[in-house]
Amino acid sequence: MLKMLCIEYDMKKISEKFFRKYIVNISLCLMLVIVASLTILGTTTQVFGSNGYSAYYRGNEKNNNVSLMFNVYMGEEVIPEILDVLLSNSVKVTFFVGGSWAIKHTELLQEILNQGHEIGNHGYWHKDHKTLSVEKNMSEIGLTHEVIKQTLNYEMTLFAPPSGSYGQNTLKVAQDMGYKTIMWSKDTIDWRDHDAGLITTRATKNPQNGDLILMHPTASTLEALPEIITFYTQSGYKLTTVSENIL
Repeated sequence: MLKMLCIEYDMKKISEKFFRKYIVNISLCLMLVIVASLTILGTTTQVFGSNGYSAYYRGNEKNNNVSLMFNVYMGEEVIPEILDVLLSNSVKVTFFVGGSWAIKHTELLQEILNQGHEIGNHGYWHKDHKTLSVEKNMSEIGLTHEVIKQTLNYEMTLFAPPSGSYGQNTLKVAQDMGYKTIMWSKDTIDWRDHDAGLITTRATKNPQNGDLILMHPTASTLEALPEIITFYTQSGYKLTTVSENIL
């Protein structure tokens, strides 16, 4: 009897071993198929959460598009000059605006839109969205959406989490509200390092198709902006909005 139980136990271990090996092999095959398909078709770089919700870290790598993204909770004093630089170079960008900022600077916001730039949602109070409940995420994103809709009659579809902090609640709420969550592939860290040369280097180092370049409206960024634009245009890239980039 003991011998029979031992044999049965050994067979069970062997079966489980082969089952695990089978599952691993199937998973690897599926991954290879997906990678091969994306290589052929071109893809955006998305990071998926456990529930299938995702954030974009890069645009479509098949196209030579690059996007400059300005996250705005301050810096209104340099935005008119930034707009002048963009206009003189025929460049369109995406401004992600905080709701609490937007409600104070409606005329400037209207000018951003009038010049053909894209406007995205950056939450209302610059909260850490990773720590927020579903309801708080809805409040932050939804209130900002209504501010922009009522002010500009403009429907935003892109959400950039403040400080790049998001969790499953954030991704779910954003998607349920019709938003794509946007991160970045290059961070100039211009809010901290007020050095135009350093900002330029970070924005232009190892350029790749689909780059999403995070910036803020600072004096140093304004100083660096013409050189950044020149670099990408002379390198054969098209500077465009995030929505066009992630298609």
